[in-house]
Amino acid sequence: MSDTALRGNVWCAVVTVFTLVGLPTVAAPDSPASAVAACEASSPVSDFNGDGVRDMVIADPEATVGGRPRAGAVTIVYGGAGLEPERLDQDSDVVRGSAQAGAEFGFSLAQADMNGDGCSDLVVGAPYTDVAGVQDAGAVHVLYGDRLGLAANESTSYDQGQDSVEGGAEPSDLFGYAVAAQRPASGVPYLAVGIPGEDLGSVPDAGAVDYLSGGTWGWMVQDAPGVAGADEVNDRFGSSLASTPSHLVVGAPGEAIGAETFAGAFWIFGDSLDSGGRPEPLGAPNQESPVVGVAESGDRYGTSIAAVPMPDTSGTYKGGSYVVVGSPGEALGDTAQAGSVSVYKVTAAGTVTTVVPGLHQNVTGTAETAERADHFGQQVAAVVQGTTLRVAAGVPGEESGPEHTDKGGVQIFTLPVSGGMSDAWIDPGYGIPGEPAPRMYVGVSLGAAPDTLLVGAPYGRPGTPGAVYAFDWTVASGGAATQTYEPGAAGIPAGGTAFGAAVR
Repeated sequence: MSDTALRGNVWCAVVTVFTLVGLPTVAAPDSPASAVAACEASSPVSDFNGDGVRDMVIADPEATVGGRPRAGAVTIVYGGAGLEPERLDQDSDVVRGSAQAGAEFGFSLAQADMNGDGCSDLVVGAPYTDVAGVQDAGAVHVLYGDRLGLAANESTSYDQGQDSVEGGAEPSDLFGYAVAAQRPASGVPYLAVGIPGEDLGSVPDAGAVDYLSGGTWGWMVQDAPGVAGADEVNDRFGSSLASTPSHLVVGAPGEAIGAETFAGAFWIFGDSLDSGGRPEPLGAPNQESPVVGVAESGDRYGTSIAAVPMPDTSGTYKGGSYVVVGSPGEALGDTAQAGSVSVYKVTAAGTVTTVVPGLHQNVTGTAETAERADHFGQQVAAVVQGTTLRVAAGVPGEESGPEHTDKGGVQIFTLPVSGGMSDAWIDPGYGIPGEPAPRMYVGVSLGAAPDTLLVGAPYGRPGTPGAVYAFDWTVASGGAATQTYEPGAAGIPAGGTAFGAAVR
């Protein structure tokens, strides 16, 4: 895979050696015991110091660290009192290895309580890490939560140069391009690592997922038993990942459907494992499936994926999931690369039904109008509030004229279980503070909290390092942000390059 295929233009064309043991299921290896009380019960949301209040992670994978450009860093903003925001990078004492130019530490993020101590643990992907001289092989770091914060414990790091990790470190594998972590109903946490640049035999960029559960790595590819499809050139299986306690969802935006190249697809897996340590395959919808629509070249269906637990009418979870899939290359009539988003219900057993086959800007009554190269759905986020599903779609190619090319924006849809739909629109200068500017690409970074939609604006305005804006999910079109996070304010360390390129 070429370096520019997945890095460079934010949406075109599709997107140190460590010697450590497998992921712990009881306690973090080489980690000092906390000097204070244990964390509270595990939370499904980010709570890295276990105080019962949601915390937030803001990544700047393009940050310069120790003079090394694009080494990357993450900033943790704690929601409760007592801990100031802290910035961590690979030169931090608690992170294994050292900062490496171009590694992009923070390119991908996930969280779960991996060691059962009640504190959330942070998973950080650095897919452009060179491993033993192998360029862009990729690495993933697990930072362990503690009452004193993530800086209190050392991390565990993984790459394909380790004997225990499936696959081998090869140029442009991009191990860690996407990550997911979950503590499923079984109680045994897992870590899934997307490797979209993985070559399988003579098939370049077929892609794979490394799956770690109970200290054992499993190898997920399309040629594995029970998995639909076959390993093909440029599938890029593992480019996107999402999880709920019942399902792991894997995107392959390069999947060819018949003669349609880069049409895209996604796969659904359960949490039971086979003898090879792989999760149970449940299905693989694509745009030729009855529940979806029509596959076309360049749709890149599966570029982005969000998944949330699905409640029944009483408000309790029954093992189902809502799955939201972005197709930013979708043409709407003669409007090329306008983009669309599809929403599905998935039962615990993997049965897929359509909630909405196509959310886009040409849906009657919605704000804005689809235009060429809007790339609607480049990023998606979702949350369930009571019996209402809310979906946000990033539209980084949106513009309001030649003076504001690619300023971007975000469309928020409300989908009550009882039926119907409403939407709201925010963009720079219209809800997002400040004046719009060209190439802000707002919509490339979204994060979902139970009551808050997080919108990253990593490319900000000229001379700024970026920012993150919090909105109530019920915000009206053009409504104000409830909070702004930016370097140098409210205790957040100053500096940065693309602050907010990933947020969780």
